[in-house]
Amino acid sequence: MKRKWVLLIPLCVFMILAVFFMVGLNRNPREIPSPLIGKPVPSFALPDFRSPDKTVTEKDFAGKVWLLNVWASWCVSCREEHPVLVKYAKEIGVPIVGLNYKDKYADGAKWLNNFGDPYTLSIIDADGRFGMDLGVYGVPETFLIDKAGFIRYKQIGPISEEVLYNTIIPKIKELESQ
Repeated sequence: MKRKWVLLIPLCVFMILAVFFMVGLNRNPREIPSPLIGKPVPSFALPDFRSPDKTVTEKDFAGKVWLLNVWASWCVSCREEHPVLVKYAKEIGVPIVGLNYKDKYADGAKWLNNFGDPYTLSIIDADGRFGMDLGVYGVPETFLIDKAGFIRYKQIGPISEEVLYNTIIPKIKELESQ
């Protein structure tokens, strides 16, 4: 009788693991919760991409709703997202701040010249420290920041037209009306 129970233990362990794997496979990897949602954007003082001798801080956006889009010239997924940002930059209705992440300045400049510049302003995060403060997993990532400087939404991965119209623009309108 003892022997039958011993044989059931591996089967039970396998069944429990199978349930965990099935639950994990049904989750969307782009929906990684950010611990920064509802918290202030981390402080930063980074060079302006167009005028590297000028420093930009989060205080420059006080009282505004804005998007912070983390991008890099070496990022394959950024190529998918970038045309959407270029096409709809004016339609989004708020400043889009580009965060050039762990990139060489010359490569980033070439990227913007070749593919268009949707950004109201771009800042340089050459060593990736500000990206780490934001909890960036990889590029592209986009943060929606409210008038008080709090992060209200985080998009992991490229922004598609669907995400832009169904999620981001409605959230922007809601934040601007507050």
